Amino acid sequence: MTASAGPVELAATPIMTLQAYLFFLPACLALNLSFGPNNLLSVTYGARYGLRQATLAGSGRLAAFAIMITLSGLGMGTLLLASETAFTVVKFAGAAYLVWLGIRLLRAPAPTVAPLHRAEAEPEAVPPLKRLIRQEFTVAIGNPKAILIFTAFLPQFAVADAYALSYTQVALTFLALEWTTLLFYGWLGLRMGRWTSKPGAMHWLNRVSGGMMVFFGVLLALARRPAT
Repeated sequence: MTASAGPVELAATPIMTLQAYLFFLPACLALNLSFGPNNLLSVTYGARYGLRQATLAGSGRLAAFAIMITLSGLGMGTLLLASETAFTVVKFAGAAYLVWLGIRLLRAPAPTVAPLHRAEAEPEAVPPLKRLIRQEFTVAIGNPKAILIFTAFLPQFAVADAYALSYTQVALTFLALEWTTLLFYGWLGLRMGRWTSKPGAMHWLNRVSGGMMVFFGVLLALARRPAT
């Protein structure tokens, strides 16, 4: 197959070709696995509250990403790209929330009981699931760089002759891989939770997680809008 035959074949099918889809999968997975504030939350929740809570909390992130992907598909992601004011407002709101969340982790007292996902843990010490879901959602929706990534990344894999159907295909694939990713990071946190049963270990985890969250907030505050 010649190099020029690829686009013709891609445009002739209502969804992505297998070749294009196999190219999309690893690129998408690499994007999902990149370690950012939401994946940090999955690790933290997995270590403190267990894999089930970390996975369920991730539904907030998936909801935020679904909204952002839809907006990008409708072309509204270009608003943040074109408007310095809109980008700045969302950016600083998201950065402030990350810093606030990080400070809360830094100031959180270390539990004196075993990790909360264990049977002997005190169930009342686990925060309401709604709060964890809301934190995941707020962290995700407050990052304008995410919707710009969706705007630049996902549409290029859509088929022009059947944009809605093929864009839905790549969007659902992204969300499925994101769910797999949060499951992986939650499991990673669960494994770390065994270590945090040692005296002082949870105190260390709070400090590291809080410090990294503040760091992500500062990075987001320093982020610049891509040049148009």
